[in-house]
Amino acid sequence: MNQKLISRFAIALCMVSSVFCLQAQNKAGFVQIFDGKSMKGWDADTTFWKVKDHSFVGEVTPSTPIKTNTFLIWRGGLPANFEFKASYRISPEGNSGVNYRSEELPDIKYALKGYQADIDGGNVYTGQNYEERGRGFLAKRGEIALLKTDKSPTITGSIGNSDSLKSKIKVGDWNEVHIIVNNNHMQHYINGILMSDVTDEDLVKRKMKGLLGLQVHVMPFMKVEYRNLYLKQL
Repeated sequence: MNQKLISRFAIALCMVSSVFCLQAQNKAGFVQIFDGKSMKGWDADTTFWKVKDHSFVGEVTPSTPIKTNTFLIWRGGLPANFEFKASYRISPEGNSGVNYRSEELPDIKYALKGYQADIDGGNVYTGQNYEERGRGFLAKRGEIALLKTDKSPTITGSIGNSDSLKSKIKVGDWNEVHIIVNNNHMQHYINGILMSDVTDEDLVKRKMKGLLGLQVHVMPFMKVEYRNLYLKQL
């Protein structure tokens, strides 16, 4: 069995078995950052975030309207160079993402500004690199991008066709997001497949460390679940 098939098989087992996932990730140097039972080590508006069935659940309903994007924030540090992995499942109309190297807004509680591994239920944006409250779209799915000071992203290459990559993302089921960040280089993977690649050479706007957070986006209704969250410092 080749390495790519082994990786995909491991991802599938990880989604099914949390015990297997814990053992495999620990061997690879990852540390579990969600105990599956509580908000320990995390901080959020509990109107929109809770723990259920060994998962973080972010939800907006007509009875709990939301005015601004809100985040479940990890308080365990400010990761700089790292790998992050998590399984996620999102409703068809949902919009979410994993923020990293981010900072909190002083005037809006639980709001973050920074890089985001974008996720949405329709898989229009899933896999891309988007800067929340910043420069916006940095690399869409399938793009290799270079960022320079005071310039729009330069697309320097292609990972693959966006629709072909989209076909590798499950709809209404569990997927795995894997983020690799090393110095100014950021890669977003879904189910073991590279979706976007960014090198940030903007010395003014780039961030080299910051908060991790999971997003619930402004909309009338949505639900997202995250489980099997692991972090490896590089």
